[in-house]
Amino acid sequence: MCGVVGVHAPGQEAGAIAALGLFALQHRGQESAGVAVAHGDGVLVYKDLGLIAQVLDERRIGPLHGESAIAHCRYSTTGSTLWENSQPTFRIGPRRTVAVGHNGNLVNTRELLEGLPGGRSRLVGTTDTEVLTALLAQEPGEDLVDALLHLLPRVRGAYSLVLLDEKRVIGVRDPHGFRPLVLGRLPLEPVIAASGGSDPAGTARLPWAAGEEPPAMGGGWVLASESAALDILGAEVVRDVEPGEIVVLGEPGGPRSIRFAEGREHLCVFELIYFARPDTYLLGRNLYEVRRRMGEALAREAPADADMVMPVPDTGAPAAAGYAEASGIPYREGMVKNRYAGRTFIQPSQAMRQRGVNMKLSPLREEVRGRRLVVVDDSIVRGTTTRQIVSLLRRAGAAEVHVRISAPPIYHPCFYGIDTAVETELIAARMSVEEIRAFTGADSLAYLSIGGVLSAIDLPRDRFCFACFDGNYPVPVPYDVASHKFVLEEDGVPASGGAR
Repeated sequence: MCGVVGVHAPGQEAGAIAALGLFALQHRGQESAGVAVAHGDGVLVYKDLGLIAQVLDERRIGPLHGESAIAHCRYSTTGSTLWENSQPTFRIGPRRTVAVGHNGNLVNTRELLEGLPGGRSRLVGTTDTEVLTALLAQEPGEDLVDALLHLLPRVRGAYSLVLLDEKRVIGVRDPHGFRPLVLGRLPLEPVIAASGGSDPAGTARLPWAAGEEPPAMGGGWVLASESAALDILGAEVVRDVEPGEIVVLGEPGGPRSIRFAEGREHLCVFELIYFARPDTYLLGRNLYEVRRRMGEALAREAPADADMVMPVPDTGAPAAAGYAEASGIPYREGMVKNRYAGRTFIQPSQAMRQRGVNMKLSPLREEVRGRRLVVVDDSIVRGTTTRQIVSLLRRAGAAEVHVRISAPPIYHPCFYGIDTAVETELIAARMSVEEIRAFTGADSLAYLSIGGVLSAIDLPRDRFCFACFDGNYPVPVPYDVASHKFVLEEDGVPASGGAR
């Protein structure tokens, strides 16, 4: 998970633009947020624990002036939810200044740490991003691009990065393309103020001489985890950053592309099933339509005799719509979501996830009472959320509850940026489908097959990482990384296998 944004916008306040784009990525991380802005000969960083609206408000963003910026919202996979672990990470090193925002998870952090002079004593936080930033600040090379070209061949795992030095924004995507990163072009707009002030949206404007036509301002380039962030900025999608590619913004002549490795895409299939917003496009596919087709395939694979189809809001809605269309069973809303409760799956602890379900969802009693329900959701990870949902519907008077999941069972942990790095936490790794059905209290339970997922996406299987479903990991994972979430904090030292 995690959301990253990078902006180079000549004549504008890039920090405000990056923060605005980050709002479209709040679903990717709810633990902390931050922005780094290049100004003159330096870089300013502001970050804190909390949601984007709490951290990056107008009062805090206003003083951060500059034409280049990066922004980040965090979802942790290893390491605690600490201010020190919030991003962008930042370092003033012997060779350069660098700020880094990272989506993904490295699997060789301990190995990288061995190459850092001073080792753990040079770190502030407990994340792989912290190690990466410290190395880049002192890596040989004329500039940050050279440092990346030296360092990246030694880095293994999942990483979509946005980086900032005093003048440029740089985007990087790992050779397997586990996590998405998209390049867009910001629109040109006329200046609307004849002073050095700002318009209501907070975009800085430059003065012009009396009697002159207002010059065209705006334009520039943006990098983001999802195309939905470009939409909120009115930016045009240019293309995905390719696996194994570095994209440099802020140089004369426009973006520069550099290949640092031969790329072979293994995009996390869960991005299409659950993580990314339904209005996002990945690999040329609109995710709402992909998820709707997953629901259609699920109805063909696992029909049910029922009175209504309902989603688990909000992420189950596209698949539920497809299930209803294919089955001919009416689609109705059966639960109301508290829009301010956030995503329970990405809460940092199991206890918080359980409390979050009760706070987030309430049944529509008149809709579900006495009816046989098909309840469509996008995944079952630990099983406790599904169990609570079934219980809520039973108490509201549902006659039957048939659970349908628009993804296969999750048998294996993820080490590439998802908080499922402990196999014993995965209910499908411990129980059969029938045992899971009994645990959740559902009348029936069925999952979509891998073939059904692929039919909905309509792209070859080898373009995706299915490791959480089939156990085939494109990048080998050392045992110490596979231990558990806080293994590298037990000895009280700041070293991490990947916290975001």
